[in-house]
Amino acid sequence: MSWLDRVRNALPFAPRRDVPDNLWQKCPSCGQMVFAKEWEENLSVCPKCGFHGRIGPDERFDQLFDGGIYTPLAPPEVREDPLKFRDSAKYVDRIRKARATTGDQDALINARGEIEGLKAVVGVQNFAFMGGSMGLAVGAAFVAGAEAAIADRCPYIIFTAAGGARMQEGILSLMQMPKTTVAIARLREAGLPYIVVMTDPTTGGVTASYAMLGDVQIAEPGALIGFAGQRVIESTIREKLPEGFQRAEYLLDHGMLDMVVHRAELRAELARLIGYLCPQSA
Repeated sequence: MSWLDRVRNALPFAPRRDVPDNLWQKCPSCGQMVFAKEWEENLSVCPKCGFHGRIGPDERFDQLFDGGIYTPLAPPEVREDPLKFRDSAKYVDRIRKARATTGDQDALINARGEIEGLKAVVGVQNFAFMGGSMGLAVGAAFVAGAEAAIADRCPYIIFTAAGGARMQEGILSLMQMPKTTVAIARLREAGLPYIVVMTDPTTGGVTASYAMLGDVQIAEPGALIGFAGQRVIESTIREKLPEGFQRAEYLLDHGMLDMVVHRAELRAELARLIGYLCPQSA
């Protein structure tokens, strides 16, 4: 036995396999290693650079609603794989995999609850579910959320996160754009506010429809927001785009957003807006 083996065996080192592999969270922006518990306590925001990590519906609802208490709305039933689509894998298999990974029925989940004592219906798109893509299920869930808000006489708040329309549903996915627009018109006819919070990323057909139709347009810091990708735009216009183009702060400076709000301040800001726009929610 070598001297190195004798020293190593004598010292109380824990075997590597006994050390949990989920103690740390690496910030995708600055590369800082953050304790997973600290990352969670900081609302999945990097304490060093302020990068806002992507979160799913459950985490968002827990952060937003009073005491983390809310009632999920049942996902509407829609036809699955209406076009019998297949590329490198069957569409139905992709849906099953996404459901197993996220635990969600589809990319948009709604819930009822209170924000600082004010009623609200909140919808959250989950980018982890097939890129938050908009298909029949997302369109139906959006309409169901708007109808629930009308029934409750409260605002509908949507957190967007999507790569755009779901290609596996073809033209049917694009039909969700006017469908959701009509649902927003019904909210306005009922005199109820529709508030959009755009998170990273919000792109494609979602941006071209319900993400840009809010009575108040909010975004989280650093969120990527746009229709076409930056490289596509540059190759089309044959010009270099400005630094930070399509990021929340750039869009705020150019009038496409009303405000950019840090995640830690979002709950209070939404409560303030509901109080102004929909005082009957109390």
